[in-house]
Amino acid sequence: MKVFSETNIGLSRTENQDRVRTALIRDDIGFVVICDGMGGQNAGSEASERAVNIVYDRITKVFRPDYDRNSIRNLLISSVTTANSVIYDMAMSSAEMNGMGTTCVAALVYGDMLYGVNVGDSRLYVISHEIRQVSKDHTVVMRMYENGEITKEQLKNHPQRNYITRAVGVSPRVAPDYFEAELNENAMILLCTDGLSNYCDESDIFQIAKRYNSEEVPGMLIKKALDNGGGDNITAAVMLVEKKEEGE
Repeated sequence: MKVFSETNIGLSRTENQDRVRTALIRDDIGFVVICDGMGGQNAGSEASERAVNIVYDRITKVFRPDYDRNSIRNLLISSVTTANSVIYDMAMSSAEMNGMGTTCVAALVYGDMLYGVNVGDSRLYVISHEIRQVSKDHTVVMRMYENGEITKEQLKNHPQRNYITRAVGVSPRVAPDYFEAELNENAMILLCTDGLSNYCDESDIFQIAKRYNSEEVPGMLIKKALDNGGGDNITAAVMLVEKKEEGE
């Protein structure tokens, strides 16, 4: 297992409100969490900083390799709901922090299994012989698409594409989406904020993931997003499930 990440302020922001933390818990266990904060002044940065640390600390300190699927699911979901409670209480106790919140996407890879959660529009992809978005965006335009109001092509450039319908810290409770996937050998798992997905097509992401070594992929993806305008903070992290050698 290999884990790499990179973040960039982008070309038009004065502050980077993205946060990312990674862990190689064991040779065959990797973890990544990414948060994209929202809120005026430093509220967005405070929200993403708190959330990423709460989720990271809870997973890395509580997770045990003997956990079954249900225990992993409960741990991932509870880590996000705990972060939600902390950030919501902060927002309610301070006028300056009112309205603060953050997206959150997190993934635990254990052997050939992927376990993940997400809230908001930060994404998780699995890349092998194709690229597949595993997470679902919690956005106004995704809801419109599911209701048949717009086409898949209109999703990309719709003026409301950045309006999210679910975030960590904006309500007393939050319901993260949970997902599992079985991974092929040499599968790459990509987590990213919308600063990447809004400025890189899936075909661009797939080509870069296949062309470069895993440690180069986050930086090359960010470079592509910057070349395409880079109008937001950009964060990318990858985990690579390596092929086992004969006899292992």
